Amino acid sequence: MAFWAGLKLGLGLIVAIGAQNAFVLRQGLRREHVFAVALFCALSDALLIALGVSGFAAASTALPWLPEILRWGGVAFLTWYAIRALIAAIRGGEHLEAGQGKAPSLRAVLVTVAAFTWANPHVWLDTVVLLGAVSAQFAGHLVAFAMGAITASFLFFFSLAYGARLLAPLFAKPAAWRVFDLLIALVMGSIAWRLAMGGL
Repeated sequence: MAFWAGLKLGLGLIVAIGAQNAFVLRQGLRREHVFAVALFCALSDALLIALGVSGFAAASTALPWLPEILRWGGVAFLTWYAIRALIAAIRGGEHLEAGQGKAPSLRAVLVTVAAFTWANPHVWLDTVVLLGAVSAQFAGHLVAFAMGAITASFLFFFSLAYGARLLAPLFAKPAAWRVFDLLIALVMGSIAWRLAMGGL
């Protein structure tokens, strides 16, 4: 139960289009340093998830009121995600094109993806704060919950990076992004509702 809850929430959060995911998708479209980029993102997520779950457990013991406050903070954050994605779906106009030109070095690519990952406040909110807060519902099963979320990261980043070449023609069309953003809005809204109701 805890593993699947972590997997579901991890996937729900990570699929939201942002700078990091767009960069991974772009690298996949260009077929440049695909494995290194996917591995870096997945391992970074694993570290942040472990930090969130372990740190939050200790903090919630010292501050018993903290889980409830962060639960509602998570509801607000997920609701905002859903609204933002819904607005993007209504407005449309998004598209992604494969780049052209000389391939950058592995070092340059890793520096860029590190900035998208570690300097991105959404990554910290999703992994450390939100997943850490939700993990409090699975006392005694924190490792299973964390492993579910970490598995979601590995599945997503490697699927996104290596599946990008198959999606290139699709995501050149703005309509595809509108459908994708609408799906993200539905997933985020659903998770926010279930979290507000006391569980996932």
